[in-house]
Amino acid sequence: MKTTGFNYRHLYFFWVVAKEGGVTRAAERLGLAVQTISTQLALLEKELGRSLLQPQGRRLVPTEAGRLALGYADQIFLLGEQMQDALADADAEKMRLTVGISDSLPKLMAYRMLDATRSLDQPIKLVCLEDEFESLLADLALHKLDLVLTDRAVPAGASLRVSSHLWGESAMKLFGIPALAEQYRGNFPHSLHGAPFLLPARNNALRGRIDEWMVQQGVRPDVVGEFEDNAMLNAFGRKGLGLFFASASLAADIEEQFGAVLVGDASSLREQFYVISNERKIMHPALDVILAAIQGTTKINKETS
Repeated sequence: MKTTGFNYRHLYFFWVVAKEGGVTRAAERLGLAVQTISTQLALLEKELGRSLLQPQGRRLVPTEAGRLALGYADQIFLLGEQMQDALADADAEKMRLTVGISDSLPKLMAYRMLDATRSLDQPIKLVCLEDEFESLLADLALHKLDLVLTDRAVPAGASLRVSSHLWGESAMKLFGIPALAEQYRGNFPHSLHGAPFLLPARNNALRGRIDEWMVQQGVRPDVVGEFEDNAMLNAFGRKGLGLFFASASLAADIEEQFGAVLVGDASSLREQFYVISNERKIMHPALDVILAAIQGTTKINKETS
């Protein structure tokens, strides 16, 4: 069989140039002469029989073939970086698990979702990164992450090769500092008309359900704050700026950590929690444990409904 003699060193130079947007900047980053970089690019394009970069103003941008090559290069070199990290952790006898956590997911719930990893024989080194849902999915598809924890499933029809696993769901409760709770607890939920509320931003999966619940109850609250980040929302709630919803399964933690008390139950309002994994041939051992533990989370529905 005839081989192409493909040289990954040439691909690396292309990858850096594409990331930096030009040969000069790539040469500065790598500490090499511009001519050296240009020669390596020319050799790669000759090997592939394709033009990979084209000028756009003062920058070099990938051609259509270049974008395809860049996608593979991203996976190759990012996986190489992960391999180095994994080997370093292996020297310390730890298994590295890189987790993306949606900024809308309650952080206490993220801890519970990862708790099953403590049952592994090999110690885990957790690397937790927080970002918006769409950005995390992109990083998962590029193998930058081992899994994503979030409050929504991957949209139907998405082209990314990832899978959604429902970890559990919980009814919601309304909380507030004692002074607010005392003021609005009576005649709940009708007492909430005009009450100050801290709500998730409108791009949050839970927000639409909250708005629908409000309509069903016939109340129009005074929305004093909207937040993309759940931790920020809880922090403002802790300072008494408004009432806020939280998972019933976290009620004890909310009361202890945020000094908030129960205003009322919203059992028909439910929040869901998902584990999203990449469709790769070799699965991370920790992911197997987390997915296996999903069967046990059905108790959340029974205890908090």
